[in-house]
Amino acid sequence: MAISKIIILYGGTSSEREVSLESGAYIYQSIKDLGHEVVLLDYPDEFSLTSLQEDDFIFIALHGADGESGALQQTLQGKKIFYSGSNFQACRNTWNKNTCKKLLQENNILTPKWASVSSLYEIKNGLNDPLFDELRPFNSLFLKPEEDGSSIDVFKIKGEDDLQDAIQTSANPDRPFIFEECVDYKELTVPILNGKCLPAVQIKTSESFYNFEAKYINDDTQLSELELSEIAKKKLEQICLKTFKVMGCEGWARIDLLQDQKGNFYVMEINTVPGMTSHSLFPKSASSFGLSYNDLVQQIVQSK
Repeated sequence: MAISKIIILYGGTSSEREVSLESGAYIYQSIKDLGHEVVLLDYPDEFSLTSLQEDDFIFIALHGADGESGALQQTLQGKKIFYSGSNFQACRNTWNKNTCKKLLQENNILTPKWASVSSLYEIKNGLNDPLFDELRPFNSLFLKPEEDGSSIDVFKIKGEDDLQDAIQTSANPDRPFIFEECVDYKELTVPILNGKCLPAVQIKTSESFYNFEAKYINDDTQLSELELSEIAKKKLEQICLKTFKVMGCEGWARIDLLQDQKGNFYVMEINTVPGMTSHSLFPKSASSFGLSYNDLVQQIVQSK
């Protein structure tokens, strides 16, 4: 595929706008360094479909619904414009956590138990609500929006006070959420690039979990290559590549997982537009594999 110009779409209208702006800025500088003609556009205000040429390439650096729900990908596919990452159906499969977990379950891929609710206001009896019966017994739960990223509006629920605080402080409690079993031991992520797993990254944070502050603000979050036996490493890679295939992903993606004390791996989420900031997990894993940031960006572009 001959590319005349690379257009980076960043910004967007979601709660992850600031993260997207940072990702886009890093990618823009990298593509300039690689010698490509490149344009940086704040989506949607500066973007126009009618101005695109057949040999343009869209690098999607939009986090949240603008870049990960599949709507943009479907529009670009309809216009036969090449773009980075997965097709629209894969994005739909992974963007909605409830849909994603159902697909994982149907394909015998371990994922933490969960229950869904269309609004937090529907919970009338706190943690005694029948909603939680299928999750009992539990020490703690994660509360997550069905559709959002960067750990925005994600809470760890250990008791009744935590649940009520979450309902009160949520940016938007009147939307679908899932309550997810908390598998305590190790939190990790596995980037996939062009059909191959990059080194698994273990995440350690002073926060109660890998939340927005741990991802983008705190300097004490520790990211290190996960130490595994060869057998466990092979098992993990098989799980991640199967997940990538089941969801229909293409090019690049990041699989977020938990490992319990028995060594079992549980897939939590799949990110079809991983962060590319200075704090982001994908470039950190690539670096430990010997791929520079510029090499990584070049491979993402070439994956189409």
